[in-house]
Amino acid sequence: MESVKPSNPRKGPSRRTLLIGGGAAAGLLVAWAVWPRTYLANLTPGEGETIFGAWLKVGTDGHIVVAVPQAELGQGVFTVFPQIVADELGADWRSVGVEAAPLNPLYANPLAAATLFEAALGGLPGNLQREHAMRSALVLTAGSSSIRYFEEALRQAGAAARVMLCKAAARRWGVDWQACGTAANQVIHGNQKLGFGELAAAAVDETLPSELPLRGEAGEGGPARLYGQGVPRLDAPSKVDGSVNFAADVRLADMVYASVRQGPIGGSELLSADEGPANRIPGMRAVVRTGSWIAAVADNWWAAERALDAMKPRFKAPDKPVNSDTIDSTLNDALAGDGARIASAGDLSAAFRGAQVVSADYRVGVAVHAPIETMTCTANWSGGRLSLWLPTQAPGLARAAAARAIGVSEDSVTVHPMMAGGSFGAKLEHRVAEQAAVIALKIGHPVQLTWSRAEDIRHDCFRPAAAARLTGRLDAKGQVAGWLAKIAAPASGRELTRRLLAGDTLAAATLAVTGGDPSAVAGAEPAYAIPNYAIDHHEADIGVPSGHWRSDAHSYTAFFTESFIDELAHVAGIEALSFRMAMLGNEPRLARCLQVVTQLGAWSGGEPGSGQGIACHAMRGSYIAVLAEAGLTPKREVKVTRLVAAVDCGRVINPDMVKQQIEGGLIFGLAAAVGASTDFTESMADVRSIADLSLPTLADCPDITVELIHSESDTGGVGELAVPPVAPAIANALQSATGTRFRALPLLSDVDSE
Repeated sequence: MESVKPSNPRKGPSRRTLLIGGGAAAGLLVAWAVWPRTYLANLTPGEGETIFGAWLKVGTDGHIVVAVPQAELGQGVFTVFPQIVADELGADWRSVGVEAAPLNPLYANPLAAATLFEAALGGLPGNLQREHAMRSALVLTAGSSSIRYFEEALRQAGAAARVMLCKAAARRWGVDWQACGTAANQVIHGNQKLGFGELAAAAVDETLPSELPLRGEAGEGGPARLYGQGVPRLDAPSKVDGSVNFAADVRLADMVYASVRQGPIGGSELLSADEGPANRIPGMRAVVRTGSWIAAVADNWWAAERALDAMKPRFKAPDKPVNSDTIDSTLNDALAGDGARIASAGDLSAAFRGAQVVSADYRVGVAVHAPIETMTCTANWSGGRLSLWLPTQAPGLARAAAARAIGVSEDSVTVHPMMAGGSFGAKLEHRVAEQAAVIALKIGHPVQLTWSRAEDIRHDCFRPAAAARLTGRLDAKGQVAGWLAKIAAPASGRELTRRLLAGDTLAAATLAVTGGDPSAVAGAEPAYAIPNYAIDHHEADIGVPSGHWRSDAHSYTAFFTESFIDELAHVAGIEALSFRMAMLGNEPRLARCLQVVTQLGAWSGGEPGSGQGIACHAMRGSYIAVLAEAGLTPKREVKVTRLVAAVDCGRVINPDMVKQQIEGGLIFGLAAAVGASTDFTESMADVRSIADLSLPTLADCPDITVELIHSESDTGGVGELAVPPVAPAIANALQSATGTRFRALPLLSDVDSE
C-alpha cells in the first residue's frame, strides 16, 4: 500500500491505493451476518512506522500519515481529514501525509448510506442503520457526508495519539502527563521537549483515560490551531506537476486496451457484429461479446475504438423505445394521477377551500454527469485472483459486483481506487468494473477498459427528468397560507438501491414493504413557515436509468420552490426579499444568509429591468442564499454576469476548501441551469460529446463572490450545497430583466409568458 509521505513538501502522491480483499484484510471479509461486533484496525505500517489505531501512523523521523477511507474527487478530503487529526495531535502540517485506508467496517459511512439509500434504509432506527452499514462495510463517498460523519472520529483519533505520546514523555520525565502539551510534532513540558518519532514506539503501550481531552476543551493554548486555517492541499502539488496517477495512467506488464459498445437503454441484446473489418485494424487483438455489450481489445485504445466502429455492432431495439416526447407524456400522465404523500402539515384542504389559488407548472430535463474522466478500469486476472484499478466512490460495492460478474468470491478480488477526475456521483456506478473483469478473464491479459465520451454519456445513470405543479394560497396579509407541491419523477432512490445494493437482504426487505420514494422529492419541503402544506410524489417510469447526481432531487425541487415563491411574491405585490423574510422566523440561519447576500450584492428589490434574482436553500445541515444578475443576449442566450453567495455551513475547518466547493457548486449549478441536459431518440441520448452540452466556458463565467458566515453550529455539508439555488436565482433574475417567467430547465428550453 502506497502512502503519501511529507518528506518532499513539493511532491504529492504518485498514487492512492486502497487494498480491498486479501492480505491483512482477508480475515475481516466474511459474510456480514457472522462478523463480530468489534472490529480491529488493519493499517499496514511502513518501515519505521508505528500504528496508532485505525487512523494514523507515526514514523521514527516524526512524519505522520493519516488514513482516509473516502475517495478524493477534488473535494479535499485528502487534506481536511489529516487537518483534523493534526490539529488534535499538535502536529506540524509540513510533516503530515495521507494514504487511503484499507477496507474495514470501522470506515463504513452510514450517513452516506442513509442519504443514498433513503428509500430502503431511511425508515430504520439509527442504530440499525449504523449496524447495517458496518456489517456490510459500506465505505461510501457521497451526500456531502465525509466531514459530517467522520469529524468526531478523527478528532478522537488525534486526541488519543496525543495523550499516549504525552504519557510516554511524562513517564521519561517523571511528571504528570496532564501537565504536558504538544506542538510542532513535539511533546512539551516547560523547557523539556521530545519528538513524536522517538516516543511513538513506547507510546502505543500506554492506556487511555475514559474520556479523551480535546484540545479546545483541555486548556492547551485555547482554540484548536488548525481549525479555521486554509492549510495547503496535500494533493495539489502532484496535480499541478502531473505526477499523480489517475485510472488511465495505470500501466501493467503485457497490458492491452479495450473499448466497449452497449446497446440502447432498456435491456437491448447484441444481435450482430462483423469482425472481419475489425481484424484488419493494426494492433487489433480480440473481441469479447456478451448478451448486452461487445468490446474490442487492441494494443492501444484508439485501435480498439476504431475496431468497434468497423464492426458496426447491431443491437435489438427495446420493445418500448424512449424518446423525449414519451418522457414528457409519462411525466404528464403521472402528474395527472394519484401521488404518494411524502410530507404534510396543517389542514391543506381547509386552507384551499373556497379560496383563490395560484398555480404554476415547472419542468426539468434529464441531466448528465459528464465528468472530465470517463469510466475507466484496469483489470488483471492472475493466479485465481482479480485485481482492479478504478476511481470509485463505493469500493466494496465495486468489488462485489466484479466478483459476481465472473463468478468468484469477493475474497478473490482486490480493488485499488484511484484518484478521480471528477464524478458528481457517477463513480458510484461499477458497470465498467464488471466489464473489465469479464474481459480480463476471457483474454488472459491485463486490460485497461475506457469508455469513449459518447459511450460515457449515452450510458450514464442520469439525473432524471421531473415535472411539478405547485399551488399556493395567499392570506389577507400576503403570506402563504397553503402550499401543495405535486412532483412527478422516477423513484430514483429505489432504483439506485436495487442496483447498488443487489443481493442485500435488508435493503430488499425494506423496499418490499415500504412505498413512495422520499429521495425523489428531497428538498421539496419548504423551509418557510407555511401553516398548511403537502408534498406529493407522483412516480413516473420514464425509461431512463437514474443515479446519484450532485445534490440529487434538491437540484430540481429548489428550482420549483424558489421560482414559485418568487411568483407568489409578485402576486402579493411584495418585494421578494421581504416576502421571504416574513416567513423565516423559524429559520434564522437561512434568514441571515438572505440578509448578507442581498447586502453584498446591493439588492435593488428585483425591480423590473434590474436583472437581479435571489434564491435560498438548506440541505445537509448547511444554509445558503444566492443573488444572481442575468439577462438575455441579442441572440436570446442566457448571460449571467454575477453570482453572490452567503453560506452558513457551521464550523469551518478549512475556509479555502469550503470556498472552492461553493464556487465549484455555483458553476455546476450554472451549467445545470443553461445546459448539461440531453434529449432522447429511440432509447439513445442525443448528446455525444461535451461540446453538445452547452456548458458555460471560461468566458461565460460570471463574477463570483462567496461570503462564509461565522457559526459555531455543527459542521454541515458543502459539496452539493451551492448547486440547488443557482437555477432559481437566475430564473428569477431573468424574470426581472425580461418580464418573462422561465419555468423549465435548461432555461430557454420552454417559455411561458406571465
